[in-house]
Amino acid sequence: MIDFLRNLVFKDFWLKLFSLALAILVWKFVNEAVKKQVPPARAPESMIQPLQRQTFLRLPVVVMSSASDVRSFRVDPSEVAVTVQGDPNLVEKLLAKEIHPIVDLTGIESARDLRKRIDVVTPSGISYVRVDPPEVEIIFPTRQP
Repeated sequence: MIDFLRNLVFKDFWLKLFSLALAILVWKFVNEAVKKQVPPARAPESMIQPLQRQTFLRLPVVVMSSASDVRSFRVDPSEVAVTVQGDPNLVEKLLAKEIHPIVDLTGIESARDLRKRIDVVTPSGISYVRVDPPEVEIIFPTRQP
């Protein structure tokens, strides 16, 4: 057992000592490089513009149904307010007709007291924040006997 330990430590002693010194040297360089690492470059505060919000009132809700469905659905309320946000340059140029509140009724045959969530389609670079009201009541046409 003692011979095994002696060989483990003293056999190729100089090679083991050199390897240990090299490992310590590499660890030290890497450790210093991590400490001195510069954080990623940030844009100057003057270049960062906060997002601008704008609310568009009385936008008509569009009812989307399948092409084979010829019934005339109505929604209550028929107009909603949509708040959008985005780059101030884009929001200033945004027109109300570019914002589309949509209710998807594809695949619905009939129902009573149906309420559906409103989806909003906006141009690229603009996102919608809020729709008021968020849901509308779907009014199905009455069937004629």
